[in-house]
Amino acid sequence: MGRFAPTPSGDLHLGSLYAAAASYLDARARGGRWLLRIEDLDRPREVLGSAQRILATLQAFGFDWDGVVVRQRDRIDIYADALRNLQNRALTFECSCSRLQLEDESRYPGTCRLRPAVSGVPTATRLRIEPGHIKFCDRIQGTYRQDVAAAVGDIILKRRDQVFAYLLAVVVDDAAQGVTHVVRGADLLDNTPRQIHLQQLLGLPTPAYAHVPVLTEPDDTKLAKSRRSVSLDAVDALPQLLGVFSLLGLAPPASLAAATLADAWEWATGHWDIKRVPKRLNVRVTG
Repeated sequence: MGRFAPTPSGDLHLGSLYAAAASYLDARARGGRWLLRIEDLDRPREVLGSAQRILATLQAFGFDWDGVVVRQRDRIDIYADALRNLQNRALTFECSCSRLQLEDESRYPGTCRLRPAVSGVPTATRLRIEPGHIKFCDRIQGTYRQDVAAAVGDIILKRRDQVFAYLLAVVVDDAAQGVTHVVRGADLLDNTPRQIHLQQLLGLPTPAYAHVPVLTEPDDTKLAKSRRSVSLDAVDALPQLLGVFSLLGLAPPASLAAATLADAWEWATGHWDIKRVPKRLNVRVTG
């Protein structure tokens, strides 16, 4: 079972379509289900109407998801239960450090780990991370390992503004929804060992991961909603979809240019091979 989990901070762009298509094809080619989850925990970042437009764009490009669309904002109690599990086992601590206090640090230095948090100051809840490597085999990028303690230190699970962190929510949601295969952008590759570590602590299964290379801006930064991005034209969806198939290592025949969206998806599903997805892309989006 696969999933796509966009954040409603803006409309879908070409990079979003590319990641969604990779996940969709990987699930459908295995005869699996494909779920849609809206990751809307960070309410201040949410753009009004974005979630509805995301769903409409996916439908216009021929995506067909299974079951109801899950929204993280409706699952706060589930995240709280998972956090209590860790707190009851003394695996967390409260941290009163602000972003400003930590802005010069490359990793969390453990400031509040051994001393009480400052009284009267809002605190974040951090997970205690001990030294040791987490290793996994990515289906596209190959073997990847990380000493989470050395890379980032103790990880935030609940922010000072009391918003649950992405790390906790995504781990809990993937397990609760029965997700077995995660296909997403390589910008999240270094986050994966942290997710695996948390899965192990909570006794949750670890999905098979695959990280597709990220489409970039002309200056080599990630194509993103928050920057200039290449918008999607739902009225003329087929050419954009065929272009995405090419980026994913497929070679759509010229005859597909006159096909329906359903025919294009059927062809791509039948020819999907994750081993053909490149580890890196020498493509910069300039549209």
